[in-house]
Amino acid sequence: MTATRFAQNTLDPAVEILSSPRPLVIGHRGCGAVAPENTIPSFELALTAGADLVELDYHHTKDGVPVVIHDFTLDRTTDAKRLWGGSGLNVANRTAEELRALDAGGWFASHYAGARLPTLVEALEVIQAQGMALIERKGGQPATILRLIREKGWVNRLIVQSFDWEYLSAFHELEPRQVLGALGPPKTLADGRNATKYSGTLSGRWIDELEKTGARIAVWNKAVSRKSVRLSHDRGFKVWVYTVNDSALANKLLDRGVDGIITDNAARMFRTLVHRNHAMSKGADSRIF
Repeated sequence: MTATRFAQNTLDPAVEILSSPRPLVIGHRGCGAVAPENTIPSFELALTAGADLVELDYHHTKDGVPVVIHDFTLDRTTDAKRLWGGSGLNVANRTAEELRALDAGGWFASHYAGARLPTLVEALEVIQAQGMALIERKGGQPATILRLIREKGWVNRLIVQSFDWEYLSAFHELEPRQVLGALGPPKTLADGRNATKYSGTLSGRWIDELEKTGARIAVWNKAVSRKSVRLSHDRGFKVWVYTVNDSALANKLLDRGVDGIITDNAARMFRTLVHRNHAMSKGADSRIF
């Protein structure tokens, strides 16, 4: 189910997608298994595969432009090292114009050479035209992204997530309508307290803290149990897990009741769901797929 399949008079597609009768398939950095992550080709492939949401990450450039890239540095997914020399080249130390000169595709495969680092606006315009974005904030203040999505009319037509629970709490105060995802486990809680003493497994204690952020989704690592998922549901939260590329693991997590799978290969995960549903309809063990 993508955003384009919502009724035209639906005001809150981000709310509606949370009520999906089946688990959501979310494209991690687009379709990172088969295309260079966080590039337009990767997003287009995720959309073609039918991903319910397309996840991306953004940082701010030296001149304050949100640009789509996962790492704080440019080394891993661009040719910055070859072009400029040195290592540990930070995104925040370069302007948006400088970053446009980089090749963000050749590192992955030669036929993707020439793919560029898109700005956040460029990426969202591609994704939102056919589907729904899941934006992971890596840096910057809530007001920056909120201004953008308000100007574009995208409030609750996409979803925002972050490991920074203080950021989520501040965002929720500014725009309580917007659906937010709390990535976990975080290092600090919504009130700034250190969270490193908490277990990494989703639990009632985490859910108590998550509630303070204003988020509606616990976006967790694979450390979730049937009990924690059920408790999350009882408290009104959805549970999504990252990053799952193995069908057997996906089935285990789905058996625990998770509501969404974040994956590098949306097409493969949809295949897993089809096999799972077929096996269940025949009374077979879905975990064999």
